[in-house]
Amino acid sequence: MQYNEYRDLFDNILNNPQPPAPYNDAMYFDYTRLNQSRMNRWDKQMALDPQLVEKLEGLEHPQHWIIITEPWCGDAAHIVPFLVRMATLSPKITYDLVLRDTPPFLIEQYLTNGTKSIPKLIVRNAAGEDLFIWGPRPAGAQQVMEEMKAAQADFDATKIALQNWYNANKGQEVCAEIAALLK
Repeated sequence: MQYNEYRDLFDNILNNPQPPAPYNDAMYFDYTRLNQSRMNRWDKQMALDPQLVEKLEGLEHPQHWIIITEPWCGDAAHIVPFLVRMATLSPKITYDLVLRDTPPFLIEQYLTNGTKSIPKLIVRNAAGEDLFIWGPRPAGAQQVMEEMKAAQADFDATKIALQNWYNANKGQEVCAEIAALLK
């Protein structure tokens, strides 16, 4: 699906008086509402580094980006808008958003330490070969996650720490890591 379809999925979930599982669980429903708000903010406020933009616009060979995500995923709300914006800057890039929990379950081929962590970016060449895989979060956010686990922080404290990191970083690390992987 394309970004506008993904954004429509949020509306469909949030405006449905009887949303489908897992959104019939108040926790998932609330995450989705919060994530929609986060994505709205990033769509309005994001700024990409001019060197990254130049690199994307100058790509010589076609690439297809597959972004595995879900509306309930907090990391995805902070990352997917940046990945989509990057993809749309180059005429050489096509992209698709794929839901983690919907067939064909592409995530099964791209596990992170045995888990279905998202978001996940798979970049393929014109022959369908993987050029690189990125995700589920930038190194700085991963460090926050590891520190919170080591401190045995509860889920709410971890969630707030990650949110604060993403807000302060403003997508810079996501952009820098993708720029480093682009050839």
